[in-house]
Amino acid sequence: MPSAAASSPTPCTLHVESLDQEGRGVAHHDGKVTFVEGALPGEVVDAEIVRDKTTYATARVVRVREPSASRVTPPCPHFGVCGGCTLQHAHPTLQLAAKQRALEDALARIGRVRAATILPAIDSPAWGYRYRARLSVRHVPKKGGVLVGFHERKSSFVADMTQCRVLPAKLSALLPRLRELVASLSVRDRLPQIEVAIGERGAALVHVLVLRILAPLTASDQGLLAQFAAAHGVEFWTQTGGPATVAPLFPPATPLAYALPEFDVTLPFGPTEFTQVNYAVNRVLVRRALALLAPARNERIVDFFCGLGNFTLPIARSGADVVGVEGSAALVQRATDNAARNGLAGRASFVAANLFEPGAPSLATLGPFSRTLIDPPREGAIELVKALPAKDSPAPLRRIVYVSCAPGTLARDAAVLVHDRGYRLAAAGVINMFPHTAHVESIAVFE
Repeated sequence: MPSAAASSPTPCTLHVESLDQEGRGVAHHDGKVTFVEGALPGEVVDAEIVRDKTTYATARVVRVREPSASRVTPPCPHFGVCGGCTLQHAHPTLQLAAKQRALEDALARIGRVRAATILPAIDSPAWGYRYRARLSVRHVPKKGGVLVGFHERKSSFVADMTQCRVLPAKLSALLPRLRELVASLSVRDRLPQIEVAIGERGAALVHVLVLRILAPLTASDQGLLAQFAAAHGVEFWTQTGGPATVAPLFPPATPLAYALPEFDVTLPFGPTEFTQVNYAVNRVLVRRALALLAPARNERIVDFFCGLGNFTLPIARSGADVVGVEGSAALVQRATDNAARNGLAGRASFVAANLFEPGAPSLATLGPFSRTLIDPPREGAIELVKALPAKDSPAPLRRIVYVSCAPGTLARDAAVLVHDRGYRLAAAGVINMFPHTAHVESIAVFE
């Protein structure tokens, strides 16, 4: 039986070979793979074994004997405790190379496929890129009061944060003020989360803070929140239950929006509705996806997992006729409204369907289409790709563009598309949506 953990840390010297998909160094010790927190490829480190299983071990760095040339000093004072970032000690070039390797390794190992072309990586601004975040809130008297931030690494505890470099500077600077504000509220023990959403309203950036509250606000609470909002230029919304309960605290408020200027599209959204975290990268991603999909005027295309129309409306703007398919009826309604707002109702239509059911949706109900874009969540799109027409069917797809947020499920789905459906993996590349984390987003083209 494997031990749950080493009884006491065991020191050893390790030669680090690579990074795994969680940003840990990979080494070998006593004949087994050892994952090393805080280590980089090419380094020699002294480490402590903290968990020794039958087939692998985990360790943490005690001392770096021979540092990598790509090792840098993390600029955030909370790095190592906060779980929001895992790779600030690695130069951005190494981070990007590690993500590219993770994608290629997953395709080869899981999918048994290889892309004919490796696409140039879509990179990101290093800091201040997170326009969406979920901050946990805890009232912890032993730590001085209220904590607002991300969870500690591998823990349910909230990190004691006074700043966050991946948030825009305005929100990073507000973290200490938010701690003071929440501490002054009667609901401080009944407020577990603050969701951050930044959007546009006209030419102005709007910073929305959605308070997840489990008890009613008092008149005093509302007064304190109104004062804070006025002083710091933010808006407070509340959420007392499910998504339908999200509402502005001081109405009226109009929806937020983000723009894709290259396609003359503006997409309103609710502050808790899904949008990409990194707006700058999303603009480049949409451009790349459209270039790879290459829609022709009047061609019929389906956008699966379409959300509120992030790819659907730019495809429609190209002159193609596009159907967006999404599991959330609320997002389908939002996407339909967005199409009308952008004058694209004649080109874009939307339907709700559960894309995780075997054989569903019935593709026949969508009518004929020659290209598709697939942008699933981490679970991937296995049931959908199994249902797509094979290469030797009467109406095979000319091209499939697959946007992924998990290399493992992309590789699994790629195996179906290549080995079962007969398509060719023409190209693939990474998208650095989340710098300083091991999270890998990617885009692949099948034809």
